[in-house]
Amino acid sequence: MTTREVEHEITIGAPAATIYRLLADVSHWPQIFPPTIHVEHEATGENTERIRIWATANGEAKNWTSRRTLDPEGLRITFRQEVTTAPVAAMGGTWIVEPLGPGTSRVRLLHDYRAVDDDPGDLRWIDQAVDTNSTAELAALKDNVERAHAAETDDLVFSFTDTVHIDGAPRDVFDFVNEAGRWPERLPHVATVRFEEPTPGLQTLEMDTRAKDGSVHTTKSHRVAFAPSKIAYKQVTLPALMTLHTGVWTFTDTGRGTTEASSQHTVCLNTATIAKVLGDQATVADARAYVHSALSTNSRATLGHAKDYAERKN
Repeated sequence: MTTREVEHEITIGAPAATIYRLLADVSHWPQIFPPTIHVEHEATGENTERIRIWATANGEAKNWTSRRTLDPEGLRITFRQEVTTAPVAAMGGTWIVEPLGPGTSRVRLLHDYRAVDDDPGDLRWIDQAVDTNSTAELAALKDNVERAHAAETDDLVFSFTDTVHIDGAPRDVFDFVNEAGRWPERLPHVATVRFEEPTPGLQTLEMDTRAKDGSVHTTKSHRVAFAPSKIAYKQVTLPALMTLHTGVWTFTDTGRGTTEASSQHTVCLNTATIAKVLGDQATVADARAYVHSALSTNSRATLGHAKDYAERKN
């Protein structure tokens, strides 16, 4: 059997401990690493954890379960996939953070892997996916850590949540949001939708959305549905003003026969497009307000129609 061993590395202008902490906390990975859609903890122990990761590989949404061992003193994190997805038969590796000086570090990302049935074509597919993802992840790690270390992201990255209370069951509210293929007939601000769910709970949603000014924007997201409590997503085709948009729809049973439904967003602004989109005099604060308003308007519209749907079913 052919086992491939590869290594990628990058030098980052930040202390090693800062970088290690970011790698150790997988809850922020969807906001840091372009391929990562969503991460869930399945088990945790002392310096060990089992996580389930949803991410893209060569443009395809995949998921797998990995066990990680954390070594904060050695600045190493080893990982091994326990549940793989074809064409991967086995996959593991190590993150290694090496101090080069007070404010500079080298990050090495090691992988070893095999293809199902030792298929040469599948091994080439994995080669490409590992190389593409590793290169993107290390570049994004460098960008995020250096921006944070220089305190440059305070105004650019922000989160907010919209919430409505519904006299209906969480399952009915979940169904409305989950059945995104029906949004053009249910949501006035959605013009068209391309919706795929190749495996249960793992969805790709591409849609054309009308803004308040009448313009139409095309976005594409990968979504992970956990019936009937939440749907996490990450946009991979973004409007011009954003370099990142992740979110979570949550549907909470209050225990009183009602549902608390929320839409949470995390956004990073694209400073390079502010003047083009909003005018030469526009500031980062203007862009924050514009993006917040646009996303909140759509979220509240969707939640309002979900409320009507669930309350009619009640």
